[in-house]
Amino acid sequence: MSLLFSPAVVGGVELKNRIVMSPMCMYSVTKEDGRVTPWHITHYASRAVGQAGLIILEATAVAPEGRISRRDLGIWDDSQVPGLTELVAAVHEAGSKAGIQLGHAGRKTTAAAHGVAPSPLPFPDMAVPEELTVEGIAGVIDAFVAAARRAVQAGFEVIELHAAHGYLLSEFLSPLTNHRQDQYGGSKENRFLLLRQVIEAVKKENPGALFVRISAEEYAPGGNTQEDILYFALEMKALGVDLIDTSTGGVVPADIRFFPNYQVPYAAAIRKEAGIATGAVGLIHNGSQAEEILAAGQSDLIFIGRALLRDPYWPRTAAEELGFSLPAPAPYERGWHVKA
Repeated sequence: MSLLFSPAVVGGVELKNRIVMSPMCMYSVTKEDGRVTPWHITHYASRAVGQAGLIILEATAVAPEGRISRRDLGIWDDSQVPGLTELVAAVHEAGSKAGIQLGHAGRKTTAAAHGVAPSPLPFPDMAVPEELTVEGIAGVIDAFVAAARRAVQAGFEVIELHAAHGYLLSEFLSPLTNHRQDQYGGSKENRFLLLRQVIEAVKKENPGALFVRISAEEYAPGGNTQEDILYFALEMKALGVDLIDTSTGGVVPADIRFFPNYQVPYAAAIRKEAGIATGAVGLIHNGSQAEEILAAGQSDLIFIGRALLRDPYWPRTAAEELGFSLPAPAPYERGWHVKA
C-alpha cells in the first residue's frame, strides 16, 4: 500500500489521500471585485477530478486592502460567498475536500496606495506602509473572523491562515519586519500575539480543521531563529492548530538556493520537536519523492504546487510511477490507466 495514497484524518477531516493542492495565487479576478469566476471553478475542480485529496484555494483576502494584487480572490464581503459556495460544490462533486487560505498582504500589496504593517518599514521598491495602531490590529482580527465565518458558510472543511512569506501575520512574527515597542513587538511571545489572537478567534468560528502556513526559515541575519520557530509551533499546537504548512522565505529579499525537497527538513524538524502534524512543500515533483518523505516520517501531508499547474492529474501520474492503481473518475475510466 502506498503511503501517499493512504487516507489521513487531520483535525477531524478525513482525506482520501495525502496529496494537497498547495495554495497558489492565480491573479485571475478580471473584474477586480474579489469574486470567483468560471475560470476559478474550472481550475480548482480539475485538480479535484485529478484526485488530489484536498484542494486549498489561493490566498483569499480578508479585506480589500489586504489583497496582494487587485486580481486576488476575496472573502471580505457576503456577496463573495455564493461564488465560493459554487466552487466548493464543484470540488466536492469530484470527491475532494475543500480548503481556503485566508490572508492579508500587509506591506506587500499593490491593491492599495500603501499597505499596513507592524512597523513603517517598506518592502524594497514598495510604498512605506502605515504602522497599525492597536485599534487597527483589532480590526484585522475582526476581518479574519468574518472571513472564517464566510468560509464555513461556503462549505470549506479546512481553513488555513497565511502567516508566511512576509505578508501581514508573518510580518508580525519576524523581528526583521516588526520593530514595535508595545505588546505586539519585541520578544517572540509578543511577536506571536497577533497570530495567537487570530487563531483563538477563528477557532470559535471554524468547526473543521485549522492549518497555518509559516516561513520556517527567513534566510537573513536577525530573522527568526529555529528556537523561535519551535516556540511558535508549540504554541500553535497548544491553541488547537491541526497542521503547520511549512514553507520558507518571502519575509525580506534573500538569495535562496532551490533544489528538490529544499523545505522538507523544516517540516520534519517541526513535526519531530513540536509533535504536531506538518505539510511538506517545495519542489516535490514526483511520486517517489512524496513517498520517501512520508516513509521517513518527515511530514503527514504532501503539498503540491507547480507540478499540479503542469499536470492537473498529477496524482494519477504519481500513482502510475509508484505502481498504485488509483481509481479513475467514472467518465475517464477508458483513458485513466496506461495500457499496451
